[in-house]
Amino acid sequence: MAIRPLEADEVPAYSRILADSDMDGLFGAAVLKAFRPDAEVVFSHAAELRSGLVDDLIDRTTVLVDLPFHTACGWYVDHHLTNRPSEDEAQRFAASGGLQHWEATPSAARLAYELLVNITDMRHLDPMMPVVDALDSGGITKEAFLADGPLLQLSRTCTSRDPDYMAHLVDLLTSGASMEALVADEVVAARMQAVVEERTRALEHVAQHTTIVDRLAICRFDETPLRSNGYLVTAWAGERADACCIIHGYADGDLSQRTRPPLGASFYANSFLPNGQGRWDLSRMATSLDPTGGGHANACGCRIQPPGLEANMEHWLNMWTQRAKLLAL
Repeated sequence: MAIRPLEADEVPAYSRILADSDMDGLFGAAVLKAFRPDAEVVFSHAAELRSGLVDDLIDRTTVLVDLPFHTACGWYVDHHLTNRPSEDEAQRFAASGGLQHWEATPSAARLAYELLVNITDMRHLDPMMPVVDALDSGGITKEAFLADGPLLQLSRTCTSRDPDYMAHLVDLLTSGASMEALVADEVVAARMQAVVEERTRALEHVAQHTTIVDRLAICRFDETPLRSNGYLVTAWAGERADACCIIHGYADGDLSQRTRPPLGASFYANSFLPNGQGRWDLSRMATSLDPTGGGHANACGCRIQPPGLEANMEHWLNMWTQRAKLLAL
């Protein structure tokens, strides 16, 4: 479906942008702030929003981008499969004065970009947007991932743990910084160097703490400060795995502590395999125990539920074993 660009008078009067804290959310927020420079930008994440921790930030003057749907916002912009409002929700939201745009675009940032393309100058973002799209939709090739170019490094610096740094990135992007200027910024360059070093440690950890069960690579990052996405694990697993499950967070963690989140799991298809995406709906695993879980069919996540990690893992492995009938797209 072609996205019809908005006219200026069709854009809701938002004064706050609430966005996910990954690369997609960053660029989505930058696009929205480029149109409305006075808007406040706040970064969060799906579990935080679904748990109600940011309810006080969401009202009819708030635009949500790259996050789960919330009926109290004024404008909703997203592309995640499990976040799509139902027809009834969409009708009630519209009747109460809300505006929602949900489209199956490769990134939420792309949707925001296309909606505002005729009324916002974003030419400096054009060279970067394809990488934002590819990162969020599993379109990064194995060669590009292993090369670890500057935008891939930049993506790993994005975090809700450091709102000042995220605000700095938004300021650079909305002020017209090119990719070269962005990665040459002193603050950004230092963060990028740090994540390059962290990736080396993370890859060593993956090799030592990953097991492959029935073509599912299970990687344990829990109880460590290290972070990883599915690309690192599936690149390591290669042709031995169709998907991966990454366990992260802390047994004594809490959503209110951004540096020590609770235990969670992320599921990713191995996009480096031929036809590696679009085979299994992994979001069914992410939502099978946690009603607040979700994401894309090929990339999603959830929190560990009682009675605990081992029981959750047994449940997911049972689903995975029966994937031909339970997870088929």
